[in-house]
Amino acid sequence: MLELLDEARDLDGRAFLIAAHRLVAARVRPVYAMNERRPVSTTLRLGQGSCSQRLALLEGLARGRGIPTRVRGLLLDGRFWHARLPRLRVLIPRHVILAWPEFLLGDRWVSVSELYGDLDALRAGGRFTNTAGETLFDAVARTAVDWDGATCPACDLSGHVRADLGFFDSRDDLFDEHGQTLCAPVRVPADLVMRRRAA
Repeated sequence: MLELLDEARDLDGRAFLIAAHRLVAARVRPVYAMNERRPVSTTLRLGQGSCSQRLALLEGLARGRGIPTRVRGLLLDGRFWHARLPRLRVLIPRHVILAWPEFLLGDRWVSVSELYGDLDALRAGGRFTNTAGETLFDAVARTAVDWDGATCPACDLSGHVRADLGFFDSRDDLFDEHGQTLCAPVRVPADLVMRRRAA
């Protein structure tokens, strides 16, 4: 994957990020995993990762290219995942912390939601339903993933946001301040089971 840094050295920031996103989508299999602090090197070595772990890998590739990153912390209603995991509803936490990346392109922070274009243009891709087959990581390539309710009702995910935790220099800073969604005694065994399941 690191060969991308050489292959794409002549691409501008956004074009590089799109190429990196496509490469991660193609080479890192989506699974359910619970450890938000898993090193990107492990995700790369295993060739699998959760939506969040694949986003962390994209952030790492961006920083390796010299593109500054930050994350927006969002506290999401756990029911957001009920359609995706209907048999496990009782095990889904009430709230889930999401680290949503942003990239400094020129003099403007650009959300991963707008990597492939502005939200108004992307809304033509249809809604993200969070059912099996497409993760948030994948959805940003085709549709508006709109946490603020700025686009059309079909793409509006703001109803799932319980709190905006603000911006953090890194996902580690977010999790240092707010913790991970699951505490370690629950997260470790859950991760061992869930990371075997394709997302």
